[in-house]
Amino acid sequence: MGLGREEEVEISAAPRFLPGEKVQSTRHIKNDGTYPRREIGDILVRKGDVGYVRDIGTFLQQFYVYAVEFVDRAVIVGMRGRELVSLDRPAATAAAGPSTLQPGNPTP
Repeated sequence: MGLGREEEVEISAAPRFLPGEKVQSTRHIKNDGTYPRREIGDILVRKGDVGYVRDIGTFLQQFYVYAVEFVDRAVIVGMRGRELVSLDRPAATAAAGPSTLQPGNPTP
């Protein structure tokens, strides 16, 4: 019996990002109804926005969720590793998987 669409258990390895690390969003992130005082569907983070990892949690004992503070947007959003690229350690992020964004260049 599989684990569904994503069979990789991320938490069996070390987190990709560490608290304090500067990261860039690789996707637009919309409010799914869990972000307070914002309408469902509002864009919370845009592709290319830069933030800092504040904390690391887990979801379903399978995935890491990174609490990322986007200072310019005044939001803290939980994001998956595949939605982020490191600006402090670009080589480490590139080894973790392909990305359409390059550090310092928010457009593909």
